[in-house]
Amino acid sequence: MTNENINRYIGIELFKWITIHSFFRYFNPKLSVKKKIRPTELPELRNEMTIAEISHLIAFFFVNVFVLIKLIGGAYLFALVILLVNIVMNLYPTLLQQQNKRRIDKYGTMLAAREAHRIRTLSSVRATAQ
Repeated sequence: MTNENINRYIGIELFKWITIHSFFRYFNPKLSVKKKIRPTELPELRNEMTIAEISHLIAFFFVNVFVLIKLIGGAYLFALVILLVNIVMNLYPTLLQQQNKRRIDKYGTMLAAREAHRIRTLSSVRATAQ
């Protein structure tokens, strides 16, 4: 099973839609793209996504420590609620950032291939002109 299939199965697309169409989109303005992004801006956007991803992952593991403490203390329902909220607020954003980074990488690869093709074509036109 690919990452995209797993993401679809666990509902990342729904989470993405909710994020885009709710107040969550205002939480990290550096990740909000309102215009057509230039290829030169891709590395900076990807870096911001990596920072957001790592931050959510750290928070996910940190909150899970409290879930474990509540489980040991016998507060099973409270631990379950914390765990579910933690998954939605920290794990899903991490998975969404990973998906978006894969899309950026794919787009960057496509642009690089297009540029290489353009250079080869330009070189062959110059060679035939001489």
